Amino acid sequence: MILNVTGMSAVVVGGDARAAAQVTSLLDGGATVTVFSPEVTASIDDLDARGLIRWTRRAAEPADLLDADLVLRGHAPAPHDRLLGTGSVTLVGGGPGDPGLVTVAGREAIESADVIVTDRLAPLAALAWARADVEIIDVAKIPGGRSTSQDDINQLLVEHAKAGRHVVRFKGGDNFVFGRGGEELLACLDAGIEARVVPGVTSAIAAPALAGIPVTHRGLTQGFTVVSGHVPPSHPDSTLDYAALARSGSTIVVLMGVRTLGAICDALIAGGMDPTTPAAVVADGAMPSQRVVRATVATIDADATAAGLGAPAVTVIGAVADIPGLGAGA
Repeated sequence: MILNVTGMSAVVVGGDARAAAQVTSLLDGGATVTVFSPEVTASIDDLDARGLIRWTRRAAEPADLLDADLVLRGHAPAPHDRLLGTGSVTLVGGGPGDPGLVTVAGREAIESADVIVTDRLAPLAALAWARADVEIIDVAKIPGGRSTSQDDINQLLVEHAKAGRHVVRFKGGDNFVFGRGGEELLACLDAGIEARVVPGVTSAIAAPALAGIPVTHRGLTQGFTVVSGHVPPSHPDSTLDYAALARSGSTIVVLMGVRTLGAICDALIAGGMDPTTPAAVVADGAMPSQRVVRATVATIDADATAAGLGAPAVTVIGAVADIPGLGAGA
């Protein structure tokens, strides 16, 4: 194995001899291994019987892969389904913007990358950790401006990995929280590319915390709900039940909701939420330019607009947005 897999949870898809070699290598490296395959070689069956691995006797489904640190495809029924060369892709969540919040595993991946495919909201200062000969590809998606399609991004990851390069997909926050990381992982696996996920600190929790707002607090709320504000409640693509959210009693955290915040707040009030419920917008969380506006769910959109707050921003709606004495980030 090229990667240090000590302590990782690994999934091997397939049960042929090549999969057995991958399983053995992972075990030797200190990984915990699960195999998904209706049939396996005798050696994999033996490892399962000895309690050294877990064999799940069916084909893998997308949900089976998302919690694994590393996914390898062992069986090779068709050329497009094979692991190709020595290339790999590591999906790295970069956190909310401060390079100090990138995980140790994320930094190690950046330091060893041949190619880094980066977004505009990733902590770009962290690219200084990369080797001098690394190729950095900017695939920023700027609201109302330049944008790289997701299909093109997927293709970049696959093409560079097929060429034998170690590719890091570097994104802000966590790749699997409205970051299309699942789509990128599946694109790699469908192309037979080894893929690993390094989770990141999600801005849904970090940005409020840096503003002195805990998303849960004893005696106030026992949970929180993170939603995307990419489309307003009235949009046909919206799948959220805002009336249910209004009644949930949980903290509501809205990502990507600057443009749609007024409509979201209106829908929550129409669903029964008290208009005086505290709310806050944290813009540029974890950055020197961080700003916070606190108001109520009825007034937060107007107040944030008047203060000139824009994306990227996280909105918190609920009692936690106005806890006396907790205003360190304001």
